[in-house]
Amino acid sequence: MLRYFTAGETHGKCLTVIIEGVPAGFNISLEKINEQLAKRQKGYGRGGRMLIEKDTAEILSGIRGGVTLGSPIAIKIENRDWANWSKIMGTEESNGEKSVEFPRPGHADLSGGMKYDHHDLRNVLERASARETAARVAVGALVRQLIEPFGVELKSRVVSIGEVSDNADTTADGFYCRVAESPVGFGDAESEKAAMEYIDKIKESGESCGGVVETVVSGVPVGLGSYVHYDRKLDARLAFSVMSVQAIKGVEVGMGFETAKTHGSNVHDEIVYQDGFGRITNNAGGIEGGMSNGEPIVVRAAMKPIPTLYNPLKTASIIDKKEHKASVERSDACAVPACSVVVEAAVAFEIANAFVEKFGGDCLADIKASFDAYTERIKNY
Repeated sequence: MLRYFTAGETHGKCLTVIIEGVPAGFNISLEKINEQLAKRQKGYGRGGRMLIEKDTAEILSGIRGGVTLGSPIAIKIENRDWANWSKIMGTEESNGEKSVEFPRPGHADLSGGMKYDHHDLRNVLERASARETAARVAVGALVRQLIEPFGVELKSRVVSIGEVSDNADTTADGFYCRVAESPVGFGDAESEKAAMEYIDKIKESGESCGGVVETVVSGVPVGLGSYVHYDRKLDARLAFSVMSVQAIKGVEVGMGFETAKTHGSNVHDEIVYQDGFGRITNNAGGIEGGMSNGEPIVVRAAMKPIPTLYNPLKTASIIDKKEHKASVERSDACAVPACSVVVEAAVAFEIANAFVEKFGGDCLADIKASFDAYTERIKNY
């Protein structure tokens, strides 16, 4: 079983992560991890923080000569802005500057302050910040390298930004290449232009906007997850992991909420046998009964607008209890393209975790032997 822990504050020294349960013998590319970290920082509508931070990962343990050892893997991502915050965010001494007393509606500020009895809400926002997702992206970028050798591939796109949807044909050749080049993660040029104009208007008004992102996982073998207990269901674990990403307010698999609007014959995927079992359609999004069914797994997530607004909403001070405007931290007008990278990382972790659980073993050779035997059995089912 894979698991990981992250630590660090948005303006602290660094972000750190420890990943446990990675089997030995897998080749790991640091360059691939840094590629995903760089993707997370891109996208039209990002704020000034992205001009400061150029995230790169440093592997501290668990890998030697580019190969996993089977021991815990530690990764560090430095915060380059730390030099400007060392006296404010110091672990031993702090000058108390930049304290926050005006909680932002829609953020963890007030609830977190009340829960942990903080009277400077910076103690909350520093950890609740989406800066933490850089560590999660590093995790996803690493563990996907455990499943890619077995033919599992992940791709993501932005479905919509605010009121603008991508009208691209997702089945067209080169679709995901086009998405990778788009500043908004769209595949259609006209939709991309409309989305950028929409973001510009949002930014000028001091607002922020959300959107919907989608991750598709192909090459997943049948039988990841299980129907036998609630916490082993693959779709439940995917929903949990994706929902834990900052600003996500909804998750769906396959046809999702649309299944509630039509009858069964338009929802359930008919089964065929052509040199193996398969489905004519994929409304289930690759998961039935809590298990992968061999079709591509399709997960979508709804991201709310970022709560830090340059035209701040009304709030009340935690000190004098009087009405004020909410605090303003450096923020993005739109972070939906970056969110697609984070959601992809969250999905990658859960698929890799289910894969390692299914095929077990302490090293690559054990997992490969189990995978090959299972694949042969399924082929002859």
